[in-house]
Amino acid sequence: MENSAENAVWGESLLTASDFPDPDVIRVGDAYFLASTTMHFSPGCAFLRSYDLIHWEWCGHLYAALDETDARGLKNGKNCYGKGMWAPSLRWHQGEYFVCFAVADLGRTRIYRTRDLENGPWEKIELPGLYYDPSLFFDADGKAYIIHGNGTVRLTELNRSLTGPQERGLDRVLVSTGPTRHLGYEGSHFYRVGDRYYLFTIHSLPDRWRRVESCFCADSLDGEFSGGILFNDDLGYHDQGIAQGGIVDTPDGRWYAVFFQDRGAVGRIPVLLPLKWKCGLPAIGVQGKAVAEISNATTRPGYAYAPLAASDAFDSPVLLPQWEWNHTPDESLFETGKGYLKLTAGRVDASLTAARNTLTVRGTYPGTEVTVRVDGSALLPGDRAGLCALQYGWSAVALLRTADGFQLALLDNESDPEGETVSAALPFGPKARLRAVFHFADMRDTVCYFYWDGDMWQALGAPKKMRFDLRHFAGARPGLFCYATKKPGGEARFDAFTYRVLEEEGKTDA
Repeated sequence: MENSAENAVWGESLLTASDFPDPDVIRVGDAYFLASTTMHFSPGCAFLRSYDLIHWEWCGHLYAALDETDARGLKNGKNCYGKGMWAPSLRWHQGEYFVCFAVADLGRTRIYRTRDLENGPWEKIELPGLYYDPSLFFDADGKAYIIHGNGTVRLTELNRSLTGPQERGLDRVLVSTGPTRHLGYEGSHFYRVGDRYYLFTIHSLPDRWRRVESCFCADSLDGEFSGGILFNDDLGYHDQGIAQGGIVDTPDGRWYAVFFQDRGAVGRIPVLLPLKWKCGLPAIGVQGKAVAEISNATTRPGYAYAPLAASDAFDSPVLLPQWEWNHTPDESLFETGKGYLKLTAGRVDASLTAARNTLTVRGTYPGTEVTVRVDGSALLPGDRAGLCALQYGWSAVALLRTADGFQLALLDNESDPEGETVSAALPFGPKARLRAVFHFADMRDTVCYFYWDGDMWQALGAPKKMRFDLRHFAGARPGLFCYATKKPGGEARFDAFTYRVLEEEGKTDA
């Protein structure tokens, strides 16, 4: 069926333009739902919703906090960076939603189930052991399986309660990479389409790092899975391949794949790709290539999608779903809903990445401009409060309270990975209007900091380089923070938060 004039929707194939990695997607009725990895951030396991696969809005998160551990709470010198929840598998089966993912820091696997994706409640099921990049699969006879592994991908039949392997159930290797210098098979997604079974999995080209997607198929679960590379393209973007994610059909019989692409410091961005079936085998893209623009049909023409990231007046006691805390927050140390966000430094920390209650939002490709007002009147000597670019190699513009008053300064961890370096400091008052401009396009990956001097925006220091570092395994995020280096108890207030996507690279009021 072709798009009609009434229901045709066009858009960019680069979907959310933000860091929503490891996407899995399903359709229930005319609504599509996407689940994405959130690593160490809380709330976690992001859910998005769409009615055309091209435009997306928030549907919420699976959990407010995953587990109470020292690492998740940034306590006793421990952290959960680059770990946490990995690669969710989202499924709809017999009127229920299921989410399955590995909890990397605990070596466990979780399955959650509910009849209401947006509101819950969710029943939690614990599986012993870590099933790497799991794909949950329900066959037509009602039996459940989990497909998992890195290098070697296995299929394991689960018991009826989904709490572990079925005794004497099917447990077999589907495919194995064998010796490789680069990434072996992982990121599995498993489906039955018609009478055939399909395993979609990623790996690297054997001669160099480049993400590609492979597909293997068989006529039965115990049959031989054969296949190979299915999709190998980068949209002309720095040899950054597009792979790993789910496939989904539409109400009118089309098929699409939602994979992701590494885009440098902004993170890993979902990409929508057309899929056609030819002689029982999938073919992705247009003549094997991704396209910059793509179309689909919608059953809700004119539907207005809420933005995935937006300005915030902090006038609600419930934070917008765009916000995620760096690790599990201490709820006694923040307040919102009165036209400002108040953060209290509850302890002494050596640096930004050790501090609790940093509130983050995703950056957006090709560029993002974030502005906020900070009132540091209640800071104590040694406190820092301001606006950051959070990644392993972080930087920030901050109000510093000293014994003699206040300074405005740049902070980073370039020369001290476990601490901080203060530079470009200048005397300042207790209140500041701050701005960070993130340049992501074409792997530029820099952030520039500015302050308002009463008449115009002034640059503070030189641009800071951003990188996607696997030690955090997330895109660089704008964040609001307040922490103490000498004595706890100080606080800062943030208001007038504005978020703007720079559609034209480098275009800013600063």
